[in-house]
Amino acid sequence: MLKKVFCFSLLIVVAISCKEKVETSTEIKKPNIIYIMADDHTSQAFGIYGSRLASLNPTPNLDKIANEGIIFDNCFVTNSICTPSRATMITGQYSQANGVLDLEGHVPPERQYLPQEMKKLGYEAAVVGKWHLEDEPAVFDYYAVLPGQGKYHNPEFIVQGEQEWPKNRIQTKGHSSDNITDLTIAWLKDKRNKDKPFFLMHHYKAPHDDFEYAPRYKDYLENTYIPEPASLYENGNNGSIATRGANDSLLRVIGSSVSKRNIVRGMGMRIWSNEFTKISNPEFNVSNAISLDISDKEYTHKTYQEYLKRYLRCVKGVDDNVARLVKFLKEEGLYDNTIIVYTGDQGFMLGEHDYIDKRWMYDESMRMPFFVRYPEKIKAGTRTDAIINNADFAPTLIDLAGGKAPKQMQGHSFKTILETGKEPKDWQQSTYYRYWMHMAHAHANPAHFGIRTKQYKLIFFYGKYWVDTKDPNATWNKKSWGNKFEMDTPVAWEFYDLSKDPKEMNNAYNDPAYKDIIKELKQQLKEKRKSLNEEDGSKFPHIQKVIDEHWND
Repeated sequence: MLKKVFCFSLLIVVAISCKEKVETSTEIKKPNIIYIMADDHTSQAFGIYGSRLASLNPTPNLDKIANEGIIFDNCFVTNSICTPSRATMITGQYSQANGVLDLEGHVPPERQYLPQEMKKLGYEAAVVGKWHLEDEPAVFDYYAVLPGQGKYHNPEFIVQGEQEWPKNRIQTKGHSSDNITDLTIAWLKDKRNKDKPFFLMHHYKAPHDDFEYAPRYKDYLENTYIPEPASLYENGNNGSIATRGANDSLLRVIGSSVSKRNIVRGMGMRIWSNEFTKISNPEFNVSNAISLDISDKEYTHKTYQEYLKRYLRCVKGVDDNVARLVKFLKEEGLYDNTIIVYTGDQGFMLGEHDYIDKRWMYDESMRMPFFVRYPEKIKAGTRTDAIINNADFAPTLIDLAGGKAPKQMQGHSFKTILETGKEPKDWQQSTYYRYWMHMAHAHANPAHFGIRTKQYKLIFFYGKYWVDTKDPNATWNKKSWGNKFEMDTPVAWEFYDLSKDPKEMNNAYNDPAYKDIIKELKQQLKEKRKSLNEEDGSKFPHIQKVIDEHWND
């Protein structure tokens, strides 16, 4: 009898033990998350987005990941410049709410909401690569980040150590895209706590300007013609008095250019300087590439070709390194239980409208590449035109990890869209945008805000810096290079019917056929600004005055 009782008791103990092991195993099987971001990697520079550059097959490895998951066609940035965009991603808030309006903003540890929430959910959090938020990423369990913009070649990384931030540094050799991948793989292999799921932010510096590619890519695309946008040469009715000046009087100073149009900052000023090429390609000789006696159109053509080749060589380095990371994940048996997210920190102008850089609310600058692979929950080959923006990223990642976004986050989780490919009935039908810096860094983009739906875009250029430069008691950074914060620019509205004019070549704001549509969009814009705490009012009265005077223009 005692023997039977003992055996029965033993079976109960074994059953309980097995149950505990199953529960523990389930806990550990929580999906890992890798959030990959490349600086200024715009949607035009992918195969999956079908742009004029798709025929060059610039991203075969990234395209493969994208096609194994869901691709978003309407992902947009809320403020197309590095630091504000990254602040929005880490806080889930728009610029006014998180306090980062421009490149001089920062996000202290107490406002690093995304890693805070992931750690509460049992994740080990790490960030490797470009951080660009000034304060220490102290909430993360591990970090190895570039100081500021960081260097393309032989970069330093700030790491944890005995000294205070940012004094602990390691020196690497080689190209930053390779180094960042090396550091990530080293952490995944040997430094993380393997009893926990991981949340990893893996951020490349490339393809940010000045496009210093790894030397091994110097011959990539060398003898290839890069397709050119028609608007590089003929810009139609794009823009307004705000971007062109009265009678085109400001064309020479607003909007950095590929061509010689902008006399302060044109791409050729840097492309045809040995200073920005010698490390990547010591054999490069400017005199063999361009001469002074060619026509302006030929100059634009040659500058564009060289610009795009350098840019795409940096993209190639990112694509190859992501393939290297994927190979490691597969070898370690991590690939299929890891949610892989890929994006850029904003879009980028690749010669469209004869513009370079980002900042604009035009689609090439505002649109972000975005796709997610997770075979357990996301069906391969899914595509959606649902509107999302970078304020939605943090709430979604938290939701995927099994949590709920904190109340201070303004974005919305699109987990349902990831899993079904369909928009919920009450999903947002527009996105808000605002560029605050105004005439900065000789890129010289006027400050503006606006709203974009799937069919329409309405932009209001108010033309003033967010600090009232006319106030004798106001203070702002007067030393930063290339800023014309004190220069007020003309006020104007722009409206584009994207269903008929996807390249934004015709500002139809004054077309009577759109009068009612524009009126409705203005109402939506007003409501969205209020709901997001993005109004100016008493905080920026000099801007509010412009809004009040010109709202009904």
